[in-house]
Amino acid sequence: MRKGRGEITKLSTLFEKYKNTLRAPESSVIDGFRDIVLELIKIEIPKTKVRYKVHSKTLSTTLSGPLKSEIALRKNEIITHLKGRLGEQNAPVDII
Repeated sequence: MRKGRGEITKLSTLFEKYKNTLRAPESSVIDGFRDIVLELIKIEIPKTKVRYKVHSKTLSTTLSGPLKSEIALRKNEIITHLKGRLGEQNAPVDII
């Protein structure tokens, strides 16, 4: 005997598993970092100067000293912006 169709499931709950297990690709993290640095510091960083290690969630740059120092000074602010754009799980933890 059928009692009804049941409760309506929200569409967002159907994708919870994928949201929790999938990681952002390396290129989207690098692009997000470059965009945020452009907005905050007004410096255009070439894509070839940034690397991202997915397993350690570490961004590294091969920039000159003053630019690297400026990014290091604003590291926490940049990471916070990346968490907002990419989500808590996909954002890098450290910038070297």
